Amino acid sequence: MTATIDHCAIVGLGLLGGSIAKAAKSRGVVGRVTAVGRRPEILEQARQDGCVDAWTLDLREGCAEADLVILATPVATIETLLHGVWDAAGDETLITDVGSVKGSVVDAAEKLAARRPLAFVGAHPMAGSEQSGYRASRPDLFNHALVILTPTERTPLWALKRLTEFWERLGARVASIAPEAHDRIVAHVSHLPHLIAYALVDAIAKAPDSTLDFAAQGFKDTTRIAASDPELWREIFTVNRPALLESLAKFRQSLDELEHLLREEKQTALGHALARIQQIRMELQ
Repeated sequence: MTATIDHCAIVGLGLLGGSIAKAAKSRGVVGRVTAVGRRPEILEQARQDGCVDAWTLDLREGCAEADLVILATPVATIETLLHGVWDAAGDETLITDVGSVKGSVVDAAEKLAARRPLAFVGAHPMAGSEQSGYRASRPDLFNHALVILTPTERTPLWALKRLTEFWERLGARVASIAPEAHDRIVAHVSHLPHLIAYALVDAIAKAPDSTLDFAAQGFKDTTRIAASDPELWREIFTVNRPALLESLAKFRQSLDELEHLLREEKQTALGHALARIQQIRMELQ
């Protein structure tokens, strides 16, 4: 099968950027990959690994001849980098990102497109790990993972089709929703669970008698994502603050309801509530 993309530039070679490079090269999805980053030792390691054909520290140089530019940096820097990519990219270049918050990024891209009509499609692969950095990347990260694309009414159909094919050939399932809907949904199913995991570890750490010394696998499994990069998640929580606060209010309401049943010793009602929640969880694929 021929490559979907002749030349792909990946800006940021961390967990997601590195995994895209590894998956794309191993599956023959791209002909050539150029990595753009800040740490020469990581970029050179990727070249030696064979998932990158060339690398550069210069954004303009890296994007100048690319058919597809993927911004795989922390969400807080994507908007800033968009300006440089927009100036450097060719007229037929497709630009995308992998940030977990879409509204502000898509708005910034559409403002740039009003000045110069390049194609941009926001993307968010719902795949990751509590580990970070290129060394944690792997070629199978996107196998059967959901990737959400966030087109708008201004998105060219060819761009949406091309990016859909790209992600499907990396092994992912693709869905498309509006940027604002995306941010509300991921606040519930991704950002809130991370915030809760951090809070749970903090709460138990404050308990007496060295409680954490007795934490078994269940606690470790439940709080695994609290080992994620705190700076990355500080940025995500901040950028998606309105949707996350709304989600947090819903969680507090559910917690209050369970606390009320427990405090009032309403054992039957508590059992019914737990059984109802268990059924919902069991129906998840």
